[in-house]
Amino acid sequence: MAGHSKWANMRHRKGRQDAKRVKIFTKLIREVTVAAKSSTNISDNPRLRAAVEAALYNNMKRESVEKAIARGAGSTEGDNYEELTYEGYGVNGVAFIVECMTDNRNRTAGEVRHAFDKRGGNLGTNGSVSYLFSKKGQITFTTGVNEDALMEAALEAGADDVIVNDDGSFDVFTTFEDYLSVKDTLLAAGFKPEHSEVIMQPSLTVSLDKEQAEKILALIDMLEDLDDVQKVHTNADISEEIMELIG
Repeated sequence: MAGHSKWANMRHRKGRQDAKRVKIFTKLIREVTVAAKSSTNISDNPRLRAAVEAALYNNMKRESVEKAIARGAGSTEGDNYEELTYEGYGVNGVAFIVECMTDNRNRTAGEVRHAFDKRGGNLGTNGSVSYLFSKKGQITFTTGVNEDALMEAALEAGADDVIVNDDGSFDVFTTFEDYLSVKDTLLAAGFKPEHSEVIMQPSLTVSLDKEQAEKILALIDMLEDLDDVQKVHTNADISEEIMELIG
């Protein structure tokens, strides 16, 4: 199945994160620490494995990751963190899901609401947009991969779908439960992904022009700058052409 290229958007997002590396590291360490509290064995703790992979993908030193795991296993740090999810809308009806980890619910709610208000959005109630998203695994391969071989291997491994993007890259989508097993099977078959993560996949997307895209990206940036926000998901569809115009 063909699809629009999301690779440019992902590169753009990672570039924006590179500019605020210290804040990103803080969020990643917090996730690793909390994930390690239930078990430090990556093989039987999918959440910890995903957190470690995200940290290493963002160029965090393995020593720092190991220290975060040790903190999660050997102390009470992280016990007071509450995991919250906020839902809302940006301009042009773009749906937002904001995942947070906080030790002060009132502070976080106020900061998230302020971001939506300031950037032309609206904070919604629980369930107002979550029905538009499904938790999925996304495994991305750049150009040069044998399409037929990848598609055969992915479907045999239990993947839901393989998308061939306009730029020649590939996205393998899995259920959340099968994400790690499909990824391991593909790695064993010699397919090394450029990137992989657990995402909230929208059932429908909203295409944006340049002005709308700038406003949505400004809201994403403002939310991601909040210390208590771990991840921001949207159903915005920003084309590569629009992304290049924004710069």
